[in-house]
Amino acid sequence: SVFRGTASTALRDVPGNAAYFGTYEYIKRFTCQLEGREKASTTGILIAGGCAGIANWIIAIPFDTIKSRWQTSPMGKYKNLLDVFQTLLKEEGPRALFRGISPALLRAFPANAA
Repeated sequence: SVFRGTASTALRDVPGNAAYFGTYEYIKRFTCQLEGREKASTTGILIAGGCAGIANWIIAIPFDTIKSRWQTSPMGKYKNLLDVFQTLLKEEGPRALFRGISPALLRAFPANAA
């Protein structure tokens, strides 16, 4: 189905975006205090965006892994997202949830600082 994975995408994006925007605002305000400014500098914005991108992927990558397994599996392999999660943990362990995090984090800072 075309819509397979829509709910899992929301499950990934909601906490990921919460981490992104919360981190962005916190770091932006922190850099303003450090620089003694009322408005964020370009450097402060770049640092805030980069850190926010990293925070997003740290939170989102386990959900992204589950989503990807769900979307790419043959129909009928899994009953639901919980089944994907349980099967993944049983067969590959918790580290499997974070497979691919290194390249995601390496690109997160420059991609989100821009």
